[in-house]
Amino acid sequence: MASEAAFDELRDLYQEVILDHGRHPRNHRRLDDADRSAKGDNPMCGDRVEVFLRLAPDGRIAEASFDGRGCAISQASASLMTELVAGRTPAEASSIGAALRILARTGSCPVCEGETRAAMERLAPLGGVSEYPSRVKCATLAWHALDAALTEDGLAGEGRASTE
Repeated sequence: MASEAAFDELRDLYQEVILDHGRHPRNHRRLDDADRSAKGDNPMCGDRVEVFLRLAPDGRIAEASFDGRGCAISQASASLMTELVAGRTPAEASSIGAALRILARTGSCPVCEGETRAAMERLAPLGGVSEYPSRVKCATLAWHALDAALTEDGLAGEGRASTE
């Protein structure tokens, strides 16, 4: 019984994190001096996101922001993403995104280690979407857009991601 109560408390905490980021997303704005950007949309539910990145001279992501609309899960995921990728290399950001996609589909992250492990602890609340397959796309949309922004396509702001 004690472990069941602890699980319920953890689930409630995770829901609070998603609701907080969904209602009060961090870095929810257009980044006027962005070096890269990409749009993503999920036509099945109407979620839309545009990710903006400003790179530092050393190639790291100096700043990340997003604009868009959608459910609490998509907005929370985009908000958490902007906090987690700032200061990281594009390869590190892509690695975190790949791990998030595994977490969203399976509810766990067997490949998480090192820096990715620390980031995934912040993203753990999104692991609950694995119980609702139709919501996985909500949680991963911003991360697909991030990958598009990090490719050459994202240089001119023409990057495009879709969860179709």
